[in-house]
Amino acid sequence: MDQSGVAAQTQKSPWGSVGPAPPACSLTDVMSEQLARQLDEENGAFPGLSDPAADLLLSEDAADTTSDLMLAQMLQMQFDREFDDQLRREEKKFNGDSKVSISFENYRMVHPYEDSDSSEDEVDWQDTRRDPYKADKPQTTPRRGFSGKGKNITTKHDEVMCGRKNTARMDNFAPEVQVGDGLGMDLKLSNQVFNSLKRHCYSEQRRSARLHEKKEHSTAEQAVDPRTRLLMYKMVNAGVLENINGCISTGKESVVFHGDGGSLEEQPVPEEVVLKVFKTTLNEFKTRDRYIKDDQRFKDRFGKQNPRKIIRLWAEKEMRNLSRMKKAGIPCPDVVLLKKHILVMSFIGKEHVPAPKLKDVKLGSEEMKGAYQQVVQLMQQLYHDCNLVHADLSEYNMLWHQGKVWLIDVSQSVEPTHPHGLEFLFRDCRNVSTFFQKSGVAEAMSVYELFNAVTGLNIPVVAEDESLFMAEIVALEKKQEDHIQRRGKKTFPLTEDGGPPLEPDFDD
Repeated sequence: MDQSGVAAQTQKSPWGSVGPAPPACSLTDVMSEQLARQLDEENGAFPGLSDPAADLLLSEDAADTTSDLMLAQMLQMQFDREFDDQLRREEKKFNGDSKVSISFENYRMVHPYEDSDSSEDEVDWQDTRRDPYKADKPQTTPRRGFSGKGKNITTKHDEVMCGRKNTARMDNFAPEVQVGDGLGMDLKLSNQVFNSLKRHCYSEQRRSARLHEKKEHSTAEQAVDPRTRLLMYKMVNAGVLENINGCISTGKESVVFHGDGGSLEEQPVPEEVVLKVFKTTLNEFKTRDRYIKDDQRFKDRFGKQNPRKIIRLWAEKEMRNLSRMKKAGIPCPDVVLLKKHILVMSFIGKEHVPAPKLKDVKLGSEEMKGAYQQVVQLMQQLYHDCNLVHADLSEYNMLWHQGKVWLIDVSQSVEPTHPHGLEFLFRDCRNVSTFFQKSGVAEAMSVYELFNAVTGLNIPVVAEDESLFMAEIVALEKKQEDHIQRRGKKTFPLTEDGGPPLEPDFDD
C-alpha cells in the first residue's frame, strides 16, 4: 500500500486525526547511558519541584545518579515517607477524640536521609527517644571512687566531684519534689545543703502521709471519717432515722448531730434524736483510758492494741451508764441504739433547738436555788441508787429543760469502787459548789460538806485543809481496793443493768 492510501486511512480514523508516528529506535539506544543523561537534563529544565525527594535529586551532593546505591536509597526514602504518612493517618483514626492516645511511633520507618526542612506535621514525628533538650546528669566519679593517675588523681572526697554527685542524687527524690534545672547546670551541692534538702523532702512526705491517714481514719471536728458516714447512711437506709440534719456541738471526745427519728424493729423512735459520734482518735483526750481500764465492768475487755475497739467500749460504757440512770429516774437522754462508736439518744430540746446548758441559762434566784437542790439530789441518787460517780460534772454537762436539770455526758462515769472514784466525786463537788456560790445561791454548801452529804462518809474537816481531806479520801480508796482484791467482789453489789439493743460488732 502506498503512502496516499495510508494517509487516507489515517484521516478516516474514528478516533480523530493522529500525529505522525515517532521514529523507531533500537533497544540499545534506549538503554544507553547517554540517553539517560539527556533525559535528566531535560527534566532539570522544569523548576518548582515540591517533593523533598525531588529536591534531594537536584541537590549538588546527589547530582551524580550513576550509582545504583544512591538511586535505591532515594527510592527507599520516598517509600518510607509514604509509609509514615499512612501510619500517621491510621494513628489519628485509631485515637479519634480520646484524651488518652496511643502512638505508633515505634512502627515508623526511621531513615538517615530525612531532611531538616520538614513540615510541621512531620516535626511531631521526630524520634523523641533521644531528647536534645533533656538535661544530662552531672559527671560523677567512677565506681572505683577515683579518677586520674599520679598527681592528677581525683577521689570521691573532692569538693567538686562530691557536689556533682549530690546534684545527681537529687533525681532520686520523690516525684512531687521539684528539683528545677539543677541537673543541667553543673550545679555543685555541698553535703550540708544536700542533707538539709533530703530531710525536708522526707519530712514533707511523712507530713503528707499523716494528713492522709488522719483524713481517712479519724474523726475531726465537725466532720466524720468515711466509715462513720457509711454507718450513719445505713441507719437512714434502714429506717431508724428519717434524716440527719447537722452538727449540734463538738467536744474533746465526740461530735453530736441532730436527726429525725424513724422506727426500730416496728418500735417507734423519738421524733428528734441526737447521734453522738465518738472520735476515733485519742490525741485530744489521752487520759480517757484511766476511766475505763480500772472499771470492773470493762477491765477484762480493755486493751491498747486497737484504738477503734477502745472507742467502742467507751460508747458502750455511756450506754450502760445512761441505762442505770434511767432506771433510777434521773432525767437523762433515752438510749435508742448503739452501733459501734455511734450512740443514738433522744433529743433534749424542742424543734431542733437544744436545751441550754446550766452555764448559759438565765435563772432567777429562786429558780437557781431550786436547780441547786435538784443537782444535790441527783448526785445522791447517782451515788446510792445507780452506784455511779459522774466524774465530769459541771455546769457544762447539765441542761435546763422543762424546769428540770438533766445530766448528760456520762461516758467517763465510774463506780465508787474505782481506784480514783472518790477523787472524781470530790472534783465534781468542787465544780458544783463553785458554780452555785458564784451564781448567788446562799444555801450552797462547801465542797467538803457537799462531799459528805452525797457519800454519807462524814469525813472530818480540819480547818478546811484540802490536803488532809484528800489524804482521807485516798486512804478510803486504798482500803476499798484492798477489800475488792481480797474478797473478789464489789462493795456495792448491783444487778447487771439492761440496755437497748446492741448491733453486732464486727471487726473491720
